[in-house]
Amino acid sequence: MVVAKEKLHPALRAVVNEFAKMPRLTTLTPVEARLAPTPLAAAPEAVASVVAQAIPGPGGPMRVRIYRPADPLPAALVWFHGGGWVTGSLDGADDQCRILANRGRCVVVSVDYRLAPETKFPGPVDDAYAAVSFVSAHAAAFGIDPTRIAVGGSSAGGNLAAAACLVARDRGKPKIVFQLLTVPVTDLRYGATSHEEFAEGFGLTKADMEWYARHYIRTDADADDPYASVLRADLRGLPPALVITAECDPLRDDGEAYAKKLADLGIAARGARYPAMFHGFLAFPELLAEARQAYDDAGEALREAFA
Repeated sequence: MVVAKEKLHPALRAVVNEFAKMPRLTTLTPVEARLAPTPLAAAPEAVASVVAQAIPGPGGPMRVRIYRPADPLPAALVWFHGGGWVTGSLDGADDQCRILANRGRCVVVSVDYRLAPETKFPGPVDDAYAAVSFVSAHAAAFGIDPTRIAVGGSSAGGNLAAAACLVARDRGKPKIVFQLLTVPVTDLRYGATSHEEFAEGFGLTKADMEWYARHYIRTDADADDPYASVLRADLRGLPPALVITAECDPLRDDGEAYAKKLADLGIAARGARYPAMFHGFLAFPELLAEARQAYDDAGEALREAFA
């Protein structure tokens, strides 16, 4: 299916044109992809404090960053960065975490989970669950209420956040009160209409997502595992959610289908689609009113969940 390029916001069309000058992701090795330029905030938002720490993980110590806003609620958001399970970092998630800490008035714990292909599925899921479990078990040290813990993430990080909810439900702990998923991966089969509609020319491509999946999963059968393709899971008993999607994103329909599946089960979940946006629009709050609105909406949803 061909869609008019004019559907994309003009400012983002200029960004996509710059992306087009860079080597295609599918021609790179994972190590080369990690060396590619990443947009960072020129003047990141101030928070009251940022502390680096290591916590135990299934593969050894995991680095985390702990963001505290002024006068936080006794609540935490455990955050997983994007990058297709292959790239991404604490540095790349820094601005998002600062904004979410301030808008949500909560402690944000950003997790440096292991990356593929060095650690394939389900290793990153194990790390995500371990991080949430650690925050819950050490709630007093984090200055939070163990019954006010949310999870969240962007893109592949949103996938890991949802997977952590599934594992927590299946194992009976810890209690997670909310999912904040931004432009998440929910089905590694990539068969939705939006994957074809926005397959090329909108930043993230369908070929990119297939490249990421090849590095993340061990076998093709893993794409059907409910901890990998969370949309294929039985979602009963999962926490409420806000799922933020972008109109011009190959992953749009998968995220919206996840929110609908939750809502159809009677779970307080909603999708919020931001028009004319591409997959990575939340990296540009200084440029886009839509990104600023999405952060405001996310903060409001977090505060309501923690209340």
